[in-house]
Amino acid sequence: MAFVKVLKNKAYFKRFQVQKRRRREGKTDYQARRKMVRQDKNKYNNKKYRLIVRFTNRKVICQVAYATIAGDKIVSQATSAELANFGIPCGHKNYAAAYATGLLIARRTLKVFGLDDTFKGKEEADGEEFHIEDEEGDQRPLKCILDVGIRRTCVGARMWGALKGAVDGGLHVPHNTKNFPGYKPAEEKGAEAEYDAEAHKDRILGGHVKEYMEMMQEEDPTKYEAHFAKFIENDIDAEKMEEMYTEAHGKIRENPDSEPAEKKGITWERSGNTVKPSEGTEVNRSVKLSLKQRREKVRVKIAAAQAKMLAGADEE
Repeated sequence: MAFVKVLKNKAYFKRFQVQKRRRREGKTDYQARRKMVRQDKNKYNNKKYRLIVRFTNRKVICQVAYATIAGDKIVSQATSAELANFGIPCGHKNYAAAYATGLLIARRTLKVFGLDDTFKGKEEADGEEFHIEDEEGDQRPLKCILDVGIRRTCVGARMWGALKGAVDGGLHVPHNTKNFPGYKPAEEKGAEAEYDAEAHKDRILGGHVKEYMEMMQEEDPTKYEAHFAKFIENDIDAEKMEEMYTEAHGKIRENPDSEPAEKKGITWERSGNTVKPSEGTEVNRSVKLSLKQRREKVRVKIAAAQAKMLAGADEE
């Protein structure tokens, strides 16, 4: 019999370290995070801002945050669900919505720092390459690093819409055009790559959604009514798409502040584990037990187990 070397022996398991919880859950790429968060020693305690972009099944979430030893601190946040306040009632997870959310987080962040009048960004969404640091000024712009989490950074992805919106809004986010829609890499070695700004502008203003709406309306009207029910409900057709996004960009620049949620005025009454709100429903919330109560609970369990064992011994 051939000699088989045991690789995962006792020494291996004694030295084995379990990965961090968010790495095990597939939520955080710590190698990428370390690079984004790491700061030079001579810049100790300087804030290194990140533009965090995340996508759920329903909306886009953008945050500007910086890391501390105690955890990340959020400077400002914007979600595409807020776009309803700016004239975009539905379609909150496409490329155009990502751009509008990026524009919103940029204007909101600059307002927090009092820089919204100094850095206006780009007034019109034309898809052209734009870097705020290229403009001449006495003050340096606010620099953020794009944090995409564990998403794949493929060409034309929605995260680049949020990036472009933030850049056009006045934030300095280092980037180039090679991942934007409309970019074509060089076919031959030594040749120049092409970037079609008009194609990118079309995506920013929802041109791809407009084309799909028109195609579906012609080919399958029943499916069109089901698929774009929210658009039809809000009286938005393919022709109004570009106008809707353009007007929303103007409203965001005019006032990016969030509207506080209305207080419902619900009061709660508690009786043991039962909690009754004034609106009429009823929920159960367990009360935290004291140390004395927990010990008594354990004592009762032990006594019951002992009694069961004695009863079994008597039967035998």
